[in-house]
Amino acid sequence: MVSANREMAVYCFDTLLAHYNSQEVPPPAFDEAQHPLFVTWKKIVNGSEPRLRGCIGTLEARYLINGFKDYALTSALKDRRFPPIQPKELPSLECTVSILADYETADNYLDWEIGKHGLIIEFTDPNNNARRSATYLPEVAAHEGWTKLEAIDSLMRKAGYSSLITESLRKSIRLTRYQSTLFTLTYTDYASYVKAARGAAPTINGTKPVHH
Repeated sequence: MVSANREMAVYCFDTLLAHYNSQEVPPPAFDEAQHPLFVTWKKIVNGSEPRLRGCIGTLEARYLINGFKDYALTSALKDRRFPPIQPKELPSLECTVSILADYETADNYLDWEIGKHGLIIEFTDPNNNARRSATYLPEVAAHEGWTKLEAIDSLMRKAGYSSLITESLRKSIRLTRYQSTLFTLTYTDYASYVKAARGAAPTINGTKPVHH
């Protein structure tokens, strides 16, 4: 099992900067492997609690190098819940990389632990027989302070179900739980890393990004 590490988060920042600068991404400093993965961008404003700016990934195994390259950009620029991240936001960003493992089919919708397990739910919408599914990474329920029931109901809403949530519908859920390793890197720490490793701080189109 490969664990999420600093070099993977550095590579995500490198990918985003290379996109803004229309340059090639520097080669990654981690080894290739295949795992499901997620990239999460958050923004820290005036020292407040970091706010989500984008989170997209895959529950299927991907080669890590291409996977992080793809999802660093997709989550930063194409998460439909948020406007694309602008270059001027870079200094206030933090990036979390997650690698998922240990997929298990749960016995029921409560057969998991808050803070330990990520969740994938699948169920049939009784209104139109549509198959619905959604996932939360392991840290989400704990961060939000939810009970298991609140987490499940929120996940059903995320899956697009808007009618009354009944106990019988909850019991119809097929729940897969998983675990993850993650690593979070702020832009400040990324810039320090780049300066130490490569001899110069990161720039956007030749100028160093500054805090406003």
